[in-house]
Amino acid sequence: MREFDLSTAHWRKSSYSDGNGGNCVEVAHDFPDVLPVRDSKNPHGPALVFPATAWTAFADAVKDGHFPGA
Repeated sequence: MREFDLSTAHWRKSSYSDGNGGNCVEVAHDFPDVLPVRDSKNPHGPALVFPATAWTAFADAVKDGHFPGA
C-alpha cells in the first residue's frame, strides 16, 4: 500500500457544507493522480486517498442520482 505525506496538503471543504458542523468532507487537490479525502469534523484524523479518476466517477454518479438519499 502506498503512503502519502499529507502534512502540506491544502484542504478545501465541500461547497455543500452548511457551516453548521454537519456531515462534510474536505479534499486536497495538491497531488497528481490521487485525491485525498477527510472528514471535516476530524481534520487530524485519517484521510482516504482515491485515484482521481475513481473519485470523479463517484462524484459524477452521485450528481446523476445513482445513490438515492445521498
